[in-house]
Amino acid sequence: MDFGLTDEQQMIVDTVRSFVEHEIYPHEDAVERSGEVPKEIADEIKRKTIELGFYACNFPQEVGGAGLSHVEFALVERELGRGSMALNHFFGRPQNILMACQGDQRERYLLPAVRGERMDALAMTEPDAGSDVRGMKCSAVRDSGDWVLNGSKHFISGADHADFFIVFVATGVDDTPRGSKKRITTFLVDRGTPGFAVRDGYQSVSHRGYKNCILDFDNCRLPDAQVLGEVDGGFAVMNEWLYATRITVATMSVGRARRCFDYALNYAAERKQFGQPIGKFQGVSFQIADMITEIDAADMLTLSAAWRLDRGLPANREIASAKVYATEMLARVTDATLQIYGGMGLMGDFPIERFWRDARVERIWDGTSEIQRHIISRELLRPLGA
Repeated sequence: MDFGLTDEQQMIVDTVRSFVEHEIYPHEDAVERSGEVPKEIADEIKRKTIELGFYACNFPQEVGGAGLSHVEFALVERELGRGSMALNHFFGRPQNILMACQGDQRERYLLPAVRGERMDALAMTEPDAGSDVRGMKCSAVRDSGDWVLNGSKHFISGADHADFFIVFVATGVDDTPRGSKKRITTFLVDRGTPGFAVRDGYQSVSHRGYKNCILDFDNCRLPDAQVLGEVDGGFAVMNEWLYATRITVATMSVGRARRCFDYALNYAAERKQFGQPIGKFQGVSFQIADMITEIDAADMLTLSAAWRLDRGLPANREIASAKVYATEMLARVTDATLQIYGGMGLMGDFPIERFWRDARVERIWDGTSEIQRHIISRELLRPLGA
């Protein structure tokens, strides 16, 4: 692995960082106060991203994307991680799972999503089925040639702006030696479909303005044309396209940690106590040293996992390691920064308390830290028969 960036990769980093600093940072305080992203600001961010050529940059060129490699896309996400989730959502990175679209689905969903004409949202989590995907109760049954969906989803990010939804539901049960196991099918569901409703979710302390919603299905009837992939093939679609999304959480955690670290470093150099900068005290300087070491380590773990994907190498364990380490590193860095700021760190006059709050959710969504540790240990122990 070459640890240096090519000229093109450095240009990507510089371009996205400049975009975040000039188009995202100025609106963060207003979004934090209101919990809303005004439509005109959202539209402006999307328009400028499209003009920049970065909208749907995670998609291949043959469908209109920028065709970035996994490493290059990780660099994009790392820089976006410096900014507000609610705002950088409109930078536009549709779910790669849309590459599973076939036939007419490409014209109705894939291509409009890549062009920024339609926005998607992924719907998997349920009140009683978070990490336990096969425990989902939202189901679909055959009726007169259609599928009839019933149940609900929650914690659905981006649903308030989505034009259509990628929904995973149970479509059958298999008996296995280890007990019954539900079959999962993926559906494409348009907003406004009869029997389908989107409603407000819960008030989260993390990422204000980046809302979660609840989806309700009440005898929602869908034709076969809305099945994404194969019937009962939801896990195959999921495993092919979704598992690498954990890299996104890891890279964004690195970006946010670096921004937070910059605040800690500058404050330690400027804030004086007992006649000298607090950075001269070992209690602070050693925290600074530990923070940058952990940030660099998380950065390398993340880019290494992306590098393996680019070369077609197995990366499941490496992605899990990057996700668990980077998100837990972010928690430590934000907490240490707040400690360095002292009481002022908890005040809304500084963004430190926001970084601290926002960091908490990263260890939960896209697979909890416990799930990542399970993946890591399973990958190590299975070859030994354990």
